[in-house]
Amino acid sequence: MSVSKETVIERLKTVNGPDFTGNIVDLGLVSEIFIADSKVFFSITVPAARAQEMEPLRAAAERVVKAIPGVANAVVALTAEKKGGGMEAPVRPRPAPQAAPPRPTPQAAPQRPAPASHSHGKRGVPGIDAIIAVASGKGGVGKSTTAVNLALGLAANGLNVGVLDADIYGPSMPRLLNIHGRPQTVDGKVLRPMQNYGLKVMSMGFLVDEETPMIWRGPMVMSALTQMLREVEWGPLDVLVVDMPPGTGDAQLTMAQQVPLAGAVIVSTPQDLALIDARKGLNMFKKVDVPLLGIVENMSYFLAPDTGKRYDIFGHGGARREAERLGVTFLGEVPLEMGIRESSDAGSPVVVAKPDGAEAKIYRDIAAKVWDRVQEERGAAEAAVPSIVFE
Repeated sequence: MSVSKETVIERLKTVNGPDFTGNIVDLGLVSEIFIADSKVFFSITVPAARAQEMEPLRAAAERVVKAIPGVANAVVALTAEKKGGGMEAPVRPRPAPQAAPPRPTPQAAPQRPAPASHSHGKRGVPGIDAIIAVASGKGGVGKSTTAVNLALGLAANGLNVGVLDADIYGPSMPRLLNIHGRPQTVDGKVLRPMQNYGLKVMSMGFLVDEETPMIWRGPMVMSALTQMLREVEWGPLDVLVVDMPPGTGDAQLTMAQQVPLAGAVIVSTPQDLALIDARKGLNMFKKVDVPLLGIVENMSYFLAPDTGKRYDIFGHGGARREAERLGVTFLGEVPLEMGIRESSDAGSPVVVAKPDGAEAKIYRDIAAKVWDRVQEERGAAEAAVPSIVFE
């Protein structure tokens, strides 16, 4: 039984707004409703200062939608938007963004079987040969820019690549890859990833407006990540690059504990404070038996465009020394370069904007080292499996 947006809206009108003033639909608190494979996605905008006490409202909305015949599941998020120092006035509905024109899609290749994992209790994802997490101990170190250029570097090196934007709280892949619109479904069952620059991409940013901050609790994070990973037609892919949120919270643990990661790449800047946080990320992956593929030192140095003089604004070599100290591969240094920032903001990452440039070569070299490390870890895992000989 198909479910219509109109039916969902009518049911949501039975949910009282904050302080029992009207209902959440008429108050303009409900975002655009997205329905795929009998699953309903939407968000409710609430005052940021009252987010904690609004959980019953979110739960009530989820409950009435799940009760609609034909609805298999509902993903309901609380979002907050501050306007003029507060949000006491109700938020008016925003117009739905125009869907991007459909791109021609090649005939779907048969899905690969999920790879056998040496990580006990972790179920692979059909069609994906390897999954790599790109993480950082803190925000502001250029993790997402590194992740997208790493993915493009892997693709430039001849691999079939996808990107999962697991940064639920601040999804940036739609802007970095200049992708607009909503994902479509395949036979009404699973989502078809968006595409650009040869990458397959899925992000919460395709389902929620860019400027809307997300307020997620642990179970909601895990549910959203699981659906974006396992209910998307990814394959066939050689590698899926996962852009993790900064830190070591629910999203990181969900991916590390439930997904057979081929390994993790840690991004850090050279200064001591960033390295302290990077260490936390390294230790988290170690504790859950995820191979460490290496460390990237981002914003490693700055070359003045007029004189060519080098400046170590954030120090230099800290990530390399940390890698040596921990016995982890040092993957490379990425300079603090205006062109990287400008091309990222424009939705044309430097690997595709200036493929013959020095910065693109750095990312391709890092991508090659990462893929070599994946193969090394696979070889080590296979060698560790005992063979049984019958005589």
